[in-house]
Amino acid sequence: MALSRIVLPATFLALVAVSTCTRAADGTPAVVREEVGTRISENIPAIPQTLLETLNRYQNTRGAGVAGWTPDGCLLISTRFAETSQAHRVCRPLGMREQLTFLPEPVAGIAPSPARAWREGFVYGKDRGGDEYTQLYWFDTQARSSTLLTDGGRTQNGGVVLSRDGGLMAWTSTARNGTDRDVWVRDTRTGQSRAVVTAGGSWGAMDFSPDGKRLLVSRYVSIAESYPGEVDLATDTLTLFPVDGGKAAFGGFAYAPDGASVYFVSDEPVKGKAQEFRTLRHHDPKSGRLTVLSAGIPWDVDGFELAPDGRHLAFVTNEDGISRLHVLTLPDHRAVALPDLPVGVFGSGVFSHDGQRIALSINSATSPSDAYVIDLAARTLTRWTQSEVGGLDTSTFVAPTLVRYPTFDTVNGKRRTIPAFYYRPADVPAGKKLPVVINIHGGPEAQSRPTFNPTAQYMANELGVAMLVPNVRGSSGYGKTYLSLDNAALRENSVKDIGALLDWIAQQPELDASRVGVFGGSYGGYMVLASLVHYPERIRAGIDVVGISHFGTFLKNTENYRRDLRRAEYGDERDPAMAAIFEKISPLNNAGRITSRLFVAQGKNDPRVPWTEAEQIVKAVRANGQPVWYLLYTDEGHGFRKKTNSDYFGAASILFWQQHLLDTAE
Repeated sequence: MALSRIVLPATFLALVAVSTCTRAADGTPAVVREEVGTRISENIPAIPQTLLETLNRYQNTRGAGVAGWTPDGCLLISTRFAETSQAHRVCRPLGMREQLTFLPEPVAGIAPSPARAWREGFVYGKDRGGDEYTQLYWFDTQARSSTLLTDGGRTQNGGVVLSRDGGLMAWTSTARNGTDRDVWVRDTRTGQSRAVVTAGGSWGAMDFSPDGKRLLVSRYVSIAESYPGEVDLATDTLTLFPVDGGKAAFGGFAYAPDGASVYFVSDEPVKGKAQEFRTLRHHDPKSGRLTVLSAGIPWDVDGFELAPDGRHLAFVTNEDGISRLHVLTLPDHRAVALPDLPVGVFGSGVFSHDGQRIALSINSATSPSDAYVIDLAARTLTRWTQSEVGGLDTSTFVAPTLVRYPTFDTVNGKRRTIPAFYYRPADVPAGKKLPVVINIHGGPEAQSRPTFNPTAQYMANELGVAMLVPNVRGSSGYGKTYLSLDNAALRENSVKDIGALLDWIAQQPELDASRVGVFGGSYGGYMVLASLVHYPERIRAGIDVVGISHFGTFLKNTENYRRDLRRAEYGDERDPAMAAIFEKISPLNNAGRITSRLFVAQGKNDPRVPWTEAEQIVKAVRANGQPVWYLLYTDEGHGFRKKTNSDYFGAASILFWQQHLLDTAE
């Protein structure tokens, strides 16, 4: 080509699309490949300008997440104004947002200095291109500068906990051997660090005692199994706590203001009776008394927070996907009356330095996350941020309804039901049947909740597509029995739950069972591929994002520090019986049954689900003569965190649905 003889600046060349077309043996085009910067796409058509214009406003919504308070009463928040989420400060309700960090990679895990800290600032984490080798940095508020705290290499660091005076910092790191997550402690005044827990496995720091002499820690085995303990920091001696029943799940763990008793979240048996849900508890080791503080709430406690002045405790329950905030006085545990809160999903809240206010992020199906502040004495709720929604009319946003559909097995003689959130377009003409996209979460122990989803809003308002978001068996939030129903050899029972949802769709007069698509990321990506294997005649198309295509190769190639954690959920590939199951159920070995249209998207730096999982399923399905869209970013990991990359993927996804679900193309 003549263009190849033109010498252009390197900065220009980086932006030029380089297209190639490989041809099959008969000379027909097989794969059209395009490289633009860090994006590699195959068989993805050019995105029509009209689609980009209508999608643009939905892609320019943003949210704000609360990270904590500053000594002068300002809020630290995380939000995005350019390509990535950064740390900002807001000093009054609906006031100006002042950006503090300006980095090309997203900032995450912001841990502000405590109320009585000797210096002011915050610790944050940052990786490179989504590789999850997160390094920790200290941002000094006075100097407005960042200092690297960890080794800067291929180690994973996170889970920061600061002592009451800020003099000690504990965190989890794989620095010792690249596999085990050890607990490290740093003297923030001298900069000296040491590993205090090196017992092997995945350990995390939970809380420093008020005097800074002890540290609560916990070893995580799986979502259903953890082992808490305490480290004497004078001798680095680890003492494990007894676990009632021998095995249980634990959440937060923190010292009470007295420094002797503890608050924690667990599903341990109570008085010998098994518990389905994780409850908030208080244990006084001197008296031996155990008090279950959320005993009357038959749902999981997501988390809790203690006020710096020791006078209050806040905790949040997850009730069928909706968050409920509760505040108790200390030490008598009396409930505090709160103002009415919007229906949505939010965290446990962060107390101000004086303990009089609680800041929390509230997210709903029709509004992105924003920061709100509760004044406990005045019993008022004040909005502190109002994130942009791309100039859209929020009154047109669709709120989902919670439905429960019957699946294949029974509980106490009745058909088991599966919860799902149903986004239904408004003002549907009588007799019109709606195409449907089933959106399946990852984890697999995650839970889909009614949070703001701009894609669901676009699909409903602009395309007239319904979206169903199920929590199939194995999802958290519905008790530990439900959580365990897909473990190891039971894996495909969760796929049967999707088959049952297809049956339910066929029974709904407003839904078109002949136009159904599936979408999912990570484990949800596996569910997409498995659904296409089992129900190819009932599903038109699927989008697999960073999905598992073969459990054996996934476990072999995932990063060392994750392998044992995933074996606890999926099964151990070293066991011949389990390896045989993997061979039977993995989509890669059943690719010949995938006849629906497929779009696979992946980040090349993904440490969780390696990019080879995407490459091998794309190759296998194409070998059957099926055209596959494929998108790979060389500067992303387990999902797309940079706005430009995310926007392109979103537009390509909508085009894919238009062409293969709606039978339209511009």
